[in-house]
Amino acid sequence: MPSSPLSPPVRAFFLVNEGLAFLLEVLALGLLAWWGFTRDIGRVGSIALAVAAPLAAAVLWGLFAAPKARFTVPLAAQLGVKAVVYGAAALALLALGQRSWALWFTAVVLVNTVLATYYRTRS
Repeated sequence: MPSSPLSPPVRAFFLVNEGLAFLLEVLALGLLAWWGFTRDIGRVGSIALAVAAPLAAAVLWGLFAAPKARFTVPLAAQLGVKAVVYGAAALALLALGQRSWALWFTAVVLVNTVLATYYRTRS
């Protein structure tokens, strides 16, 4: 939450945007799992990839990009991790043949991340 007081409508918008950020994070993990499961590398291989891809993204996110990340890194590094995870999810959608959904996902992620970053860094 920003340190400066927010008016009730701005506070409500901030909280809705934070909720959307969480949903986008979970969606990104789900998209990576879906992509991994659909790879034609054998049953065991696709199940392993369906587990490994979102697990790797979640570990990366938890270490560097989460609000209570294990390591404190500069804002640019946090945004870089988010770009890698969200970019992988968008590419997963493209690989699944979902071009329009990939574009929508990317657009929503960009707007959400810009707004969240603005409100979180506001003094």
